[in-house]
Amino acid sequence: MTRSERPAPLARLDDVTLALENLRLGIDEEEPLDAVLRRLAETAVNAIADADAVSVTLLDDAGPRTAATTDNELTGIDQAQYVAGDGPCLLAVRTREPVRAVSKPDNGTWPEFAAAAQDRGVLAFLAVPLLLGAGTRDGDELVGSLNLYSRVDGAFDPFDQKLMRLFTGAASAAISNARRWYHARQQIRHLESALTSRAEIDQAKGVLMAVHGISAREAFDRLVDQSQRQNIKLRQVAIDLLESVRAR
Repeated sequence: MTRSERPAPLARLDDVTLALENLRLGIDEEEPLDAVLRRLAETAVNAIADADAVSVTLLDDAGPRTAATTDNELTGIDQAQYVAGDGPCLLAVRTREPVRAVSKPDNGTWPEFAAAAQDRGVLAFLAVPLLLGAGTRDGDELVGSLNLYSRVDGAFDPFDQKLMRLFTGAASAAISNARRWYHARQQIRHLESALTSRAEIDQAKGVLMAVHGISAREAFDRLVDQSQRQNIKLRQVAIDLLESVRAR
């Protein structure tokens, strides 16, 4: 597709609006974060006329990583930027502004990015920051960037950048929902683990009380004492005791 063949702005806006509505209807509130981001990337690549692929860069304690992509072959372009510590997607993260780049042989700004893009036939690249919050430049939590790749010369005009703002707004809501789901699941797991541990410890106390004719407090103190002497968790002491009883 050439620039002259690109759909008119209103048609492009309609495509993005429909894609976002389908995205909203398709996302499960209990979907893991990476699955949400993969769905977001797939929606973006289908809605933006010049996009041949889309990836999502996330920031975590270990540094930037590609959390979702529609084309695994092109993740090398992201990785080249992570290794170099520089590139359009990282600049978008630092400035919290969209960054468009082209992969020319004489590109002295981001040589690692340019080389990786040329090797894969990518001519244009657009990175848009992902912000959690109201979508303003300052004050929101920065989580990464949404990255678009094109093999079309001159791809991604200013209107595309504005369209991608709509996607990052949808991504903000999706990421927030996925995080809430993850934290809720973690809390449930911790509660289940705590309840299981309590049940096993109570059973072990009952065994000690029956065998030694001691009180519940004395039985618990014995379990704690053994836990400290062996330097293992109290639950494991209880499990070991119960297994020894069952083995008899």
